Amino acid sequence: MTVRFTKDHEWIKVEKDEAKIGISKHAVEALGELVYVELPEVGAKFTRNDAFAVVESAKSASDVYMPISGEIIAVNEILNDYPERVNQCPNNEGWLVKIKLDGSNKLDDLMDQEAYDQYLKDNE
Repeated sequence: MTVRFTKDHEWIKVEKDEAKIGISKHAVEALGELVYVELPEVGAKFTRNDAFAVVESAKSASDVYMPISGEIIAVNEILNDYPERVNQCPNNEGWLVKIKLDGSNKLDDLMDQEAYDQYLKDNE
């Protein structure tokens, strides 16, 4: 399984032709406790950098951007009732959507964990 990060603090875990997408622990810490998550419909198609979800905390609302192109095949329904799950476990149970990759995707320009950690350090 390949895990990559964007400069906007989304993560993507790719396995074969599918991927889960969420927001990083850093993003969660910056936002604070989430009170609402707006997710797309299953079947919706997005291209790289499209806003596909909204996460809302007491502080602010933020768009979440698609790190690669694909079609939504599942949304994390539990977040409708328990948005705080993203705060509790942003890199696992707090995933937002699962997509089927459209075949045009390249992960090369996304950061691995080491590069993302360095990016955070460089931008403190």
